[in-house]
Amino acid sequence: MTPIPLPLALAQQDPGAIGLTEAFSRSGPMALFVLGLLVFSSVVSWAVFIWKILMYRRARRQSRTFLQTFRASKRFSEVSAASSRVAASPLVGVFQAGYAEIDGQIRSLADPSGGLTTRYEIRSLAGVERTLHRAVASELHQLARGSSFLATTAAAAPFIGLFGTVWGIMRAFEDIGRTGSTSLVAVAPGIAEALINTAAGLAAAIPALVGYNWLGGELKRARAQLEDFALEFLNLAERNFT
Repeated sequence: MTPIPLPLALAQQDPGAIGLTEAFSRSGPMALFVLGLLVFSSVVSWAVFIWKILMYRRARRQSRTFLQTFRASKRFSEVSAASSRVAASPLVGVFQAGYAEIDGQIRSLADPSGGLTTRYEIRSLAGVERTLHRAVASELHQLARGSSFLATTAAAAPFIGLFGTVWGIMRAFEDIGRTGSTSLVAVAPGIAEALINTAAGLAAAIPALVGYNWLGGELKRARAQLEDFALEFLNLAERNFT
């Protein structure tokens, strides 16, 4: 008995017996590759989004604790000793960079004979300011980690899904030409490729775009807080060490 081609066999079945998922399971490797890429991008985007939410929540909580300690302490050494308990706060990195610069300048001006100085002074307030600016930039870079993947997914996923859509439509026309049938069931695998990859592209892009915009807002707030803290630190350094 001559075997019936798969598309023609599908066309001879009851149209209601074939679902979209079942039709997609008969798709070619390109459709499966596109879907796999979109699913991978979506899973990673959600993982990055949830990780950043937890990270920022912890950073905000520890930043409030650190600011209370910083403003209540009389000496930078006390703040430095307490900063290890709130290491997740980006303010800690800025403080430690500024404190290290001040300590280095004080040591460079110490009595060469090894005697103790009665007054602590810094040589260059501008040097402390530059150190604080570098520390702020470094902390913002750490806070922004993962945002590039979210941006890439939000921008590229719809086009990857569109590629899968076009590929599925091309396959549907190929099935029509091979079988000579315009039945919807005959072209179901190609149509399934088009629809599922379109939906997968949007499902990957929309959460990534929401996460990227949320992260951008959080970065703006973090930048403002870091810059305000750097100015507060600089004012204290000018008042106490010049």
